[in-house]
Amino acid sequence: MKTVLSIDGGGIRGLIPALVLAEIERRASQPISDLFDLVAGTSTGGILALGLARDDGRGRPAFAARRLAALYRDRGREIFSRSFWRGVASVGALLDEKYPAEGLERVLEEYFGDEPLGAARTDVLLTSYDIENRTPFFFKSWREEWAGVPMRLAARATSAAPTYFEPVQVPATGGVHALIDGGVFINNPAMSAYAECVRRFPDEDVFLVSIGTGELTRPIPFEEARDWGRAEWLLPLLGCMFDGVADAVNYQLSHLLGDRFVRFQVSLVSASDDMDDASRGNLDNLAAEARRLIRAERARLARVVEVLLSRRLPA
Repeated sequence: MKTVLSIDGGGIRGLIPALVLAEIERRASQPISDLFDLVAGTSTGGILALGLARDDGRGRPAFAARRLAALYRDRGREIFSRSFWRGVASVGALLDEKYPAEGLERVLEEYFGDEPLGAARTDVLLTSYDIENRTPFFFKSWREEWAGVPMRLAARATSAAPTYFEPVQVPATGGVHALIDGGVFINNPAMSAYAECVRRFPDEDVFLVSIGTGELTRPIPFEEARDWGRAEWLLPLLGCMFDGVADAVNYQLSHLLGDRFVRFQVSLVSASDDMDDASRGNLDNLAAEARRLIRAERARLARVVEVLLSRRLPA
């Protein structure tokens, strides 16, 4: 049986899956890269996937999930940081990206350096979108054409959310690709990960664990939205796209895989659903949402760990 992990996009809300994965590592006493044959991620989920799969050069994981959770707490405001004049010049992200890329790139350089994608401890699948060729784009660590791409560049590409960060050019076999966040077409990459696993291992059963970054609960009042134009719809529409795609994939896989599919997701009751709210108060609330999810899902977490350690479904 092949085990697959999928991590949604969601910006700073990646703190939630990071803490859920830290709980899985604690219960299993093993790193995520030893528990899963394939780890897929979009945007912040892609950064987590790479961090969990990075080798320390001595055959061990470079980062535990709890260490990556600290990235959000310690470096979130650095990533989502802009000057007053940047905000004025971009007119609230209408005329330019909301944030300069330097903060994000600095963090990615520190965590990944020049480590190539092909050196990942387990197979990694990242989603992106090629804006020049107008096609979905997938980084696959096991494929020769992507193996030499630095992890930091792959991470930058999968997290280049429109209106938040500018696109990035990634040189690889076959030319240079202009890429943006894969969330524009598949914020939940679980179905793509499943399809890839079935293609590569047609005779194997697949056990798939999918982790979300929090369910959006903030309503969009009809009386406000009915008069919105392009400017007002821009960021709310992005959130609708990300959330709607994730829910659709969850529905599809639940019917396809039955008890071989487990989805962990939490409704955002106290935390903001903004992808860039890296305030201390919101980080505390996101951590509280993760703890609430872990408490509510104790039984299913235990089952997941049992399956991962035994590589067979319990009777």
